[in-house]
Amino acid sequence: MAAPLGYDLTVQQLIPGYASLARLSVALLAASPLGAPSGAPVLVAGCGTGAELVEAQAQRPDWHLWAIDPSNEMLQAAKARLGDSSSAIHWQQTTVEALDADSRFCGALSVLVLQSLPDDGSKLAFLTALARSLEPGGQLVLVDLMAPERSPLQSQVQAAWLGFQKASGLRGLDTDGADLEPLTQGLHPIGEARLTALVNAAGFGDPARVFQALGYEGFLLQRRR
Repeated sequence: MAAPLGYDLTVQQLIPGYASLARLSVALLAASPLGAPSGAPVLVAGCGTGAELVEAQAQRPDWHLWAIDPSNEMLQAAKARLGDSSSAIHWQQTTVEALDADSRFCGALSVLVLQSLPDDGSKLAFLTALARSLEPGGQLVLVDLMAPERSPLQSQVQAAWLGFQKASGLRGLDTDGADLEPLTQGLHPIGEARLTALVNAAGFGDPARVFQALGYEGFLLQRRR
């Protein structure tokens, strides 16, 4: 994926509807039972360049925001993007697995993070840590690239994804999509059945789909009480 300077433009060119994802994600948590009250503590796990943080401050300036990311480069980009308002956010360079935050948060956002973790126990550890960081009944908005379902139309969907990227201005793609693989290299998408098994094992109820655009899907999860 692109360096922080071009990250937001690249993901907008990759994902249909990405520009609205942060707004939708924040609105979902703001409508949740634990996220609705004033002053709710909310975790942004893998804050990247800060899109969800900007939207959270716009919709819910009363929230107490924690922003974590293992990349200091991303954290610095997010701080620069937030400007003076960054001082109201608690920043930490860490992973959610290493975060000491048992039952601290009323809600959490995780956008395009789980997809980068291999399904060798790493995905389960990440989801378990997120569940542990939430109060019972707390909700998580999870957005990731998902593995395609078996369908005779899948080749058309793949071609449409390539066409969307080209129409969005993403450069360097061959006509047969030869450069599509590098854009998703290092990612480990899973199917919905596997996701359901993992989130249940981590302590969440079944996922409710709230967003879908080609292979990208968003889910609302709630920690079991």
